[in-house]
Amino acid sequence: MKDKQNYQPFCGYHQTWKGKPDEVLTKTDSGAACGEYLRRYWHPIHISSEVGDKPKLLKVMGEELVLFQDQEGGYGLVQKRCPHRRASLEYGRCEQRGIRCCYHGWLFDRDGTILEIPGEPEDSDVVKHVKENLRLGAYPVIEFKGLLFAYLGPPEEQPAFPFYDTFDIPGMTMSPYAVQFNCNWIQVLDAIVDPVHTAFLHQSQFSDGFGKMGEIEFYNRDRIRFLGTATRRVGENVWVRVNELILPNFTQAGAAFACDGTEERYFGRSAFTRWVVPIDDETCVAYAWGNFGERGDPHEWNTPEGMQMIEQGEIVERTYAERQSSPGDIEAVEGMGRISDHEKEYFVPGDRGVKLYRNRIKKYCKDVEKGKKPPQPTDLGFDVIPTYGSDSVLPVAETENENAVLRKTNDAVMNILFANDSQCGEARDSAIIESLRLIDLDT
Repeated sequence: MKDKQNYQPFCGYHQTWKGKPDEVLTKTDSGAACGEYLRRYWHPIHISSEVGDKPKLLKVMGEELVLFQDQEGGYGLVQKRCPHRRASLEYGRCEQRGIRCCYHGWLFDRDGTILEIPGEPEDSDVVKHVKENLRLGAYPVIEFKGLLFAYLGPPEEQPAFPFYDTFDIPGMTMSPYAVQFNCNWIQVLDAIVDPVHTAFLHQSQFSDGFGKMGEIEFYNRDRIRFLGTATRRVGENVWVRVNELILPNFTQAGAAFACDGTEERYFGRSAFTRWVVPIDDETCVAYAWGNFGERGDPHEWNTPEGMQMIEQGEIVERTYAERQSSPGDIEAVEGMGRISDHEKEYFVPGDRGVKLYRNRIKKYCKDVEKGKKPPQPTDLGFDVIPTYGSDSVLPVAETENENAVLRKTNDAVMNILFANDSQCGEARDSAIIESLRLIDLDT
């Protein structure tokens, strides 16, 4: 459909054809290629402090689920309908251990095991047979730093929970948050490897430095790690900002408000540590921690509104006029429609990061269909997985060939980050920071 006639002046008539979504990427139900791929990983599904003494009805990747906390403090995530007569467990009762159906009182453990079948003799053959052969569909749940993570894939393929270096930065306060987007998950994920968009969407929201294009570079670190860097001149400094994606949906970037390129900064870390999780094919949630401290964003932004600003550049609840005057990420990605018509996209070199990671996800979706296991973050060979989302602002003298200086600075910073992967924690951070302070771009 992309012929020359479509792009003549006043060619609206020729562009009324409806483009199709990339269904490999956008369909996340159980049984769909991407749905099966995503189900092979741990995903955050709720904020633990928002789970009370009543069950909560959720939807994750198109599946209706009930989340609960029993009186022992353990969390359960089960399929919505009781296997007995299909009543909804959202109306169930949280017991000492497990959840009891409101309809006939069947009691289920957190793993779906049937603990009680009231109204039937406990020692009957029928009760024994049902307990041994029937289960409520359930998924494992881990609580970590205020977020609840679940694994929705085949039990025999359950991976280890990945531990990233930013989970444990001294002096960092990590506050959980969630922001819903009324569009397909891939539209939200795209932005993390699209450093060009910040110069236009976020300049007025964060700092003037964001509005400078500078030099853009992309890296495919290995089978699952993708990076986009934006290197800009801000006065007497060069600012290297690193956005990162670890497949399938883990994202980090630099700071939102702690860095504007005007002051030196050495390996300042991400404003958020974040996952983009499909609710269904037309809705998703960014679950994250906002990171506050000397190496994150200022503590003054550790508020619900502040974390919305960090997530998408603006607060969520605004009038239409306000949204038009200062659109954020929500307006940009929801404006594409609930599911974007990818067939009508027109890529340019600045979209290379988006194209790279999408193609890799599609490959892994097809691999899963063939019975192959997709690579896990824990396959990288690190007990603590090194990450790169950061800001480094270095004093660099201006020259006549500014583009060359920006590229050289970017290369020097990224080489230092990569060279210290074998270390972890404070040792890695200290080595990176010391090396950044000693960079000599004249050699």
